[in-house]
Amino acid sequence: MPRKEASHWVNPLGQDARRAAARRRATDPKYADLEKKHEVALAIADLVILHRTRTRLTQEDLASRMRTSVSAISRLESGFHIPSLETLRKLAAALGGRVKIDIVDIATSKKRQQLKTRTVART
Repeated sequence: MPRKEASHWVNPLGQDARRAAARRRATDPKYADLEKKHEVALAIADLVILHRTRTRLTQEDLASRMRTSVSAISRLESGFHIPSLETLRKLAAALGGRVKIDIVDIATSKKRQQLKTRTVART
């Protein structure tokens, strides 16, 4: 039987995993706290997976390019390990990019959150 082609783009991070995490976050305060504690590591993990899959590299390929182990790549992608700046530089070079660090304007973020809260309260 021929295999059906996907009619839409599928996020390599997995929509089902995100939905499951959202459900668990909503029902389990300990899970929400743990996720908050690891939000930087989780964001880095998402970026590593996204860029690795976009460049069609396996964990083994990326590890070879970075001259590290597959388990080190797996740790990065787990979302519970914050890499050093040097590791981020090696990662970016292995993926053909560069590291960009940004500081978000906290006052602006707070204002956005207040606007969201007001909008939700009105509906």
